[in-house]
Amino acid sequence: MAIMQISHLTKQYKNSSKLAVDDISFDVKEGEVFGFLGPNGAGKSTTIKCITGILPITEGSISICGHSIVDDPIQAKLNIGFVPDNHQMYEQLTAREYINFMADIYHVGKEDRKIRADKMLELFDLAKVVDDQISTFSHGMKQKICVIGALVHNPKLWILDEPLTGLDPKSSFELKQLMKEHCKEGNSVFFSSHMLEVVEKVCDRISIINNGKLVMTGDLDEIKAKSSDSSLEEIFLSITGVKEEENDFAINDKADNEFKDVFGDEQSK
Repeated sequence: MAIMQISHLTKQYKNSSKLAVDDISFDVKEGEVFGFLGPNGAGKSTTIKCITGILPITEGSISICGHSIVDDPIQAKLNIGFVPDNHQMYEQLTAREYINFMADIYHVGKEDRKIRADKMLELFDLAKVVDDQISTFSHGMKQKICVIGALVHNPKLWILDEPLTGLDPKSSFELKQLMKEHCKEGNSVFFSSHMLEVVEKVCDRISIINNGKLVMTGDLDEIKAKSSDSSLEEIFLSITGVKEEENDFAINDKADNEFKDVFGDEQSK
């Protein structure tokens, strides 16, 4: 059973002749960690913003648990937990207030939210600072609170965009364990990362995007069978090139500008 289905997704930004995402299709199955790879500027962040409904799509369709992100966005988003690469949060809140805020948005009962939050706060060594203001936290602590907020409703699809950045080794290990546990419960994880050795260890299947096009999808054995290279890193570099000449800034600037066009400057802050 597919938790997420993407069919012929195309995204073109205003005032650009180039397609940021060019007619890509794949699905994410129940119970799997799905790795989404690509060099800087390849279309990864744009794809994720389309999946989560942050950006409107140009063509194609995306469904989460059978709900269209375009036609039924609320139900689709209720099945998503999203950890962005910039962990933007309401930093004037305490960690507890933020977690409760996220739980309220997803209609999580008081007993369930307490059980889930307490478990993860202990796991990430944050129980003693849960009533401190988030603005006083380090980068890694903010990242961990963002992870907890994205899991408090036990989403069917957990979307992680570079989630290990800034985490200490223990927290990185615990996060990878959470990913595996989440999938064992019949959920799925969509994992975008430049840490290829981690992707190779934790992912069941992988897609590689380059210049907006999906160039390869499959499990590691299938991908290796199509290449003469022996490691995921070698395969990735042979497909995309050793030098990542493009960068995310141009793509993200276009995404941010379009977000402002759609929702207004005030909501994009």
